[in-house]
Amino acid sequence: MSGYVEANGQLEVPPQNEATITTVVGANVVSIEVIEGDKVRKGQTVAYLSHPNIIEKQTDYLDAFSNSQFLKKEYERQKTLYDAGVGSGANFQKAEAKYQASRSKVNGLEAQLQQLSISSSGVRNGTIYQRVSLRSPIEGFVQKVEIKTGQYVDPQTDLIEIVDTHHVHADLMVFEKDVHKVKEGQKVVFNVQSIPGKELIAEIYSVGKTFEQNPKAIHVHAEIENKEGNLIPGMYIQGRIQTENTQTKAMPEAAIAADGERFFVFSAEKEGEDWSFKPIEVTKGTHDGDWIAIDFLSEQEPNTQYAVNNAYYLMAELKKGEAEHSH
Repeated sequence: MSGYVEANGQLEVPPQNEATITTVVGANVVSIEVIEGDKVRKGQTVAYLSHPNIIEKQTDYLDAFSNSQFLKKEYERQKTLYDAGVGSGANFQKAEAKYQASRSKVNGLEAQLQQLSISSSGVRNGTIYQRVSLRSPIEGFVQKVEIKTGQYVDPQTDLIEIVDTHHVHADLMVFEKDVHKVKEGQKVVFNVQSIPGKELIAEIYSVGKTFEQNPKAIHVHAEIENKEGNLIPGMYIQGRIQTENTQTKAMPEAAIAADGERFFVFSAEKEGEDWSFKPIEVTKGTHDGDWIAIDFLSEQEPNTQYAVNNAYYLMAELKKGEAEHSH
């Protein structure tokens, strides 16, 4: 029989397995390519945006690139003159500085185009893209779509949420009084509130080192071993962390009867066609589901059989017999 700690919590995924898609430029939503619940690949387009700002960034890049090409030729001309000893060193340095500054500007604008998934080589070849795609940075499922077609969205606004549920795990809260009992490698048996009757098993792989307040508790993370059904982050769970695996005697709750503040189980011995039952006093320990740890107050024969239910009925019959005998 295992000692255990009760702990509740919810299903979660690690931060690296969920993503919020935003835009780096204000724009209008042209089309939405997914709905909530859709599975998406890494790099898959989930929506398209369009705005004059996007076109302006491309024309700015094209102007900067063309200007840089012109300054490059001027820099090379001044370098040739300077190397031949017929050009001014000041003119050469000025041409070099202008060219290097133009390259930095081109690189900066090119990085902005990359953030918008726009091909800089396409723009250099004269293609101006009217719309840009928003792509999923991870594989997973669409959890939320926060936008509508035609809507204007500001930079850094949350647009679409993606979650990789392959890495869903149990996130349990353990109260301060039980923290010392919990460690990595322990098993957790838990139920998901929205999936009644299904018991799942997990193993603790991380125990938090800081307390949450109200209530004071730490996070315990456990990897689920038998992932089944539609396990979604945010689902509420109720669990028991198995903290001990010490061998101890245990009986079903129905096998233990109370007499005042004393507790008894019943030995069972077959006599011909009938059974005889004798009360044996015990002390009760911890619960594990419907089982209760017990200790006998006296030594018992190793092969003794015990009644596993109806202890209260047996106790009532015993008392009735004692009452009749006393009369």
